[in-house]
Amino acid sequence: MPFSPLPAWPLLDNPVAVLVVAAFVGLCVGSFLNVVIHRLPRMMQRAWEQQCAELRKEQTEDSTEETAASPSEVEAPAAPYNLVVPRSACPMCQHQITALENIPIVSWLFLRGKCSQCGTRISIRYPLVELLGGLLAVLAFWFFGTSWQALMACVLLWSLLALTFIDTDTQLLPDDITLPLLWAGLLVNLFGVFTTLPYAVIGAVAGYLSLWLVYWAFKLLFKKEGMGYGDFKLLAALGAWLGWPMLFPIILLSSLVGALVGIGLILFRGRDHRVPMPFGPFLAIAGAVALFFGPTLARWYLPHAHWL
Repeated sequence: MPFSPLPAWPLLDNPVAVLVVAAFVGLCVGSFLNVVIHRLPRMMQRAWEQQCAELRKEQTEDSTEETAASPSEVEAPAAPYNLVVPRSACPMCQHQITALENIPIVSWLFLRGKCSQCGTRISIRYPLVELLGGLLAVLAFWFFGTSWQALMACVLLWSLLALTFIDTDTQLLPDDITLPLLWAGLLVNLFGVFTTLPYAVIGAVAGYLSLWLVYWAFKLLFKKEGMGYGDFKLLAALGAWLGWPMLFPIILLSSLVGALVGIGLILFRGRDHRVPMPFGPFLAIAGAVALFFGPTLARWYLPHAHWL
């Protein structure tokens, strides 16, 4: 499939300038992804707690007579908490992060990985996510050239980056990311950016059903769950973006990497094999590999697929 160029613009004629801009934007996006990784699971937790509180309130009202609540009994509305507010702050001293302290990578290095007020250590993962955001953007534009494929590849890779760290931390793959990612894949391939629309639709359906069948087979055999529904949705999203022929290498590679990492953690880190390990990061890694090298891999087992 030929790469479609972006609209003409003098800056886009200079490959080095394109990579520099891609790196800068990727670093900034990586900084925002740190906010998403940290806050989105907490936003989900707050929503669940609110739903539970509403259910308890309804049950209480059903079992007792309604009485007028005094002003002291009325709950104060919770302070807004989303991806925009409140401003980022140190969890120890609540010092609000200034703009100069929020420059990707540079600020962390300048502050030597510590809060400017209380000296609390800032995890190295923050600049790592920013660096990965920049490197993935550079890799996308270097591999696909100045094209819509590169731009859309950045969207996919940044989403996979956020999902990887969220799943690692919480063993959750939020619907707020996986479902929009699935629909975005179908929309992107409506214009044939990575594959044809029929291949994308079949990829979404087959991606979901394949892990759904594995889930139920494992549950029937071992009487316990082997993965979560978020994994189904993530593989469906990858199928929507890359097409159904990419599903086989994605499943094979993610299973292989997951098995190797799991065995390594058990042998060298003493990890309890009974503790579940998130599968989303391995799907994300395999999806990124398939984005760049999937067509080459697929030619091995689909030599007559003319679209590859």
